[in-house]
Amino acid sequence: MDKDFLKELITLIKESNIKLFELEQEGVRLRIETHQREALQKFEAPKEIKHLEVIPPSQETEEGKLHVIRSPLVGTFYRAPSPGAPPFVEVGDIVSPGQVLCIIEALKVMNEIESDVRGKVVKILVENGETVEYNQPLFLIDTNI
Repeated sequence: MDKDFLKELITLIKESNIKLFELEQEGVRLRIETHQREALQKFEAPKEIKHLEVIPPSQETEEGKLHVIRSPLVGTFYRAPSPGAPPFVEVGDIVSPGQVLCIIEALKVMNEIESDVRGKVVKILVENGETVEYNQPLFLIDTNI
């Protein structure tokens, strides 16, 4: 991750009400936790970074049979590219690596989430328009097709 990007991200988080922020990008996982100083007056005190952790990614599967596609960030989950458009995938569809499965909107940015495996979509674990957390399971993919 770019150093300037990290500095800008930390500044934005300090100025917001975000208590926990996690991001996975280019094989690197970033986790930032914040806490507020005790306010001595009735005004809110600025936040400080409490914990910054970069964790390498891990291969994730469920029961050795189903591959779990997880959210790489916190945001709003969308199954289709726009309102009224058909969903990217449905249960039963065969997907390939690089195929877009959904969009997660975060900070007004639309992030396409792609499959990293070939397989059959067994279950979609999130409803359209729901808020998702970092690392939350989104799809179950059967790679034994």
